[in-house]
Amino acid sequence: MTAQEPFVIVGGGLAGAKAAETLRAEGFDGRVVLVAGEEELPYERPPLSKGYLLGTADRESPRVHAADWYGEQGVELRTGVRATRLDPATHRLTLDTGEELPYAKLLLATGSSARRLPVPGGDLDGVRYLRNLPDADRLLADFTGGGRRVVLVGAGWIGLEVAAAARHHGNDVTIVEPQSTPLHAVLGPEMGRVFARLHREHGVELFTDTIVREIRGADGRVESVATDGHAGLAADVVVVGVGAIPNVELAAAAGLDVDNGVVTDHALRTSAPDVFAAGDVASSFHPLFGRYVRVEHWANALNGGPAAARSMLGQEVSYDRVPYFYSDQYDLGMEYSGLGGPGDTVVTRGNPEDGAFIAFWLQDGRVTAGMNVNVWDVTDPIQELIRTRRQVPVASLIDADTPLERLAA
Repeated sequence: MTAQEPFVIVGGGLAGAKAAETLRAEGFDGRVVLVAGEEELPYERPPLSKGYLLGTADRESPRVHAADWYGEQGVELRTGVRATRLDPATHRLTLDTGEELPYAKLLLATGSSARRLPVPGGDLDGVRYLRNLPDADRLLADFTGGGRRVVLVGAGWIGLEVAAAARHHGNDVTIVEPQSTPLHAVLGPEMGRVFARLHREHGVELFTDTIVREIRGADGRVESVATDGHAGLAADVVVVGVGAIPNVELAAAAGLDVDNGVVTDHALRTSAPDVFAAGDVASSFHPLFGRYVRVEHWANALNGGPAAARSMLGQEVSYDRVPYFYSDQYDLGMEYSGLGGPGDTVVTRGNPEDGAFIAFWLQDGRVTAGMNVNVWDVTDPIQELIRTRRQVPVASLIDADTPLERLAA
């Protein structure tokens, strides 16, 4: 290995593109090669289920950088090229073009893939997933003009945002969810009911505690969805949103430690020398929580890619950001910070039925997570409450006259 060998980034999403940007911003003047499996320029994923699918943003809006940025910055962008083999011992990456690419440092930012629904009829035409820009293209075409019957399988964030977009375009929407409320695993039943009410108020038919058994069709095209409680829910389009799986195949075949993602330390270093991981695929030791955490949200890619780049450059890095994500559905906008647990106590500042409130998750009197709904400019104090791990009186948390900044100070 020589000093002239490049820094290679595998994965052309937000984490990979921001890592390349950071390498240049930090003064690295060696070769940077960005291997992107998709034919598209690197883009952000949140607009796929928000502005772009609503039709309020154009197809170029998710781009991380303009097309000419890569050439101007000397970043060798290989679109439509996939890595097939990683050999940490020889510091070589094999591409599906047959090229063997040596590297000095390598970042795995391979992201995750939509979990498939293993039921009969899952391969019928009209069964959709939403993970990439071509997926969003197809759904936008399906929804535009309205008048279609759309069945959503899964009431997680993707399912709910897609449901809101489908209703925005004037389609009939049904959601089928196996848990007792939407977002049950993330928010718990109390806050899940807030989102159930929101969608029902916007004309969505929501079936909870319901399992999909089969997707039925004729001439290869979807016609209905059979559940344990319904012989057939009429459907022109079925959108499956049942979670994501980290793309660890390359790392696992190379012998890296893999456990619900590619395992890294606090500096995003994997078990192989000179190999790093960031974004959806990384299960990283989180100094704040004292355990390994894998986060599949935009902010983790936005911040994790640059942190990994700095670590690749030999800088001291301790990636300990409080997890954060956001969602927009109809007239509801929310931000969530932290990692609440199923056994946490949930208290609210404001009445959820009024449409604007803050929810806090508490464990032993300490804030583990906070969600602000149609209340803005409170993310910083909420995250500081989580960071300090200080016991906070519930009466102060729920009192709208007590500034959050004072509690976090």
